[in-house]
Amino acid sequence: MLFGGVVLPDPVAFQFGPITVNWYGILLSLAVLVATWVAAREARRQGLDLDFLYNLVLWVVPLAVLGARVYYVVFNWQYYANDPREIVAIWHGGLAIHGALLTAFLFGWYYTRKHGVSFWQMADVAAPAIILGQAIGRWGNFFNQEAYGYPTAGPWAMFIAGEWRHPTFLYESLWDLSGFCLLLWLRRRNWLRRGEVFLAYLAYYSLGRFGIEALRMDSEMLGPFRLAQVMSLVWILVAAGLVYYRRRKGLAQEPATPPATGYEG
Repeated sequence: MLFGGVVLPDPVAFQFGPITVNWYGILLSLAVLVATWVAAREARRQGLDLDFLYNLVLWVVPLAVLGARVYYVVFNWQYYANDPREIVAIWHGGLAIHGALLTAFLFGWYYTRKHGVSFWQMADVAAPAIILGQAIGRWGNFFNQEAYGYPTAGPWAMFIAGEWRHPTFLYESLWDLSGFCLLLWLRRRNWLRRGEVFLAYLAYYSLGRFGIEALRMDSEMLGPFRLAQVMSLVWILVAAGLVYYRRRKGLAQEPATPPATGYEG
């Protein structure tokens, strides 16, 4: 697609008769597959039940997508009230990661407790996989030309919505990829306790999102504040508070990564 001599990405990957397949959906699907594979490798290494993990993923993914959409629609209700048909058009974008994560964490807590599995252990297994999936999924925003920032003359700018802008989806993708490497490193530290890889993920992702959000032009607002920045501050405080509380109360005795009991290849 050309715009003023600049090639823009086409959100449509291919069409098969009346069926249109968008890059947004392909990248989200790829993110889920890669994240599941990464989590399964660590679950196998720790001797965890892979069937339990796969069943959890089958529940969490559609619920997280639903939560992401509901969250986004609620905070952009004025737009969707004028065109209710767009509420279900998730291929046009409009999935809020905070809504997805909140839904996934709440259901994960319920599901692990129901089946007698440690939520904190599963959360530590999942955390690096989640942030890697986020790094991949952000490129769906590139093809949809959304989640972009203010105009800039920097050499890293991308041509979006008629101007050269901060590619905030790229910034977040790189931040998440760095976070994936950090979490893999942290997972092997003897001084880290169970649950703290997950809590490090919450704090790390939220810190980056708080800074990147200041550059974005399409932020959902909570009164005069950017909603994502408010949520990021809340999650940083929650993560720090839980580390302090769980250690003080003796609830974090097990290492973040127990000795390998399964196949690690």
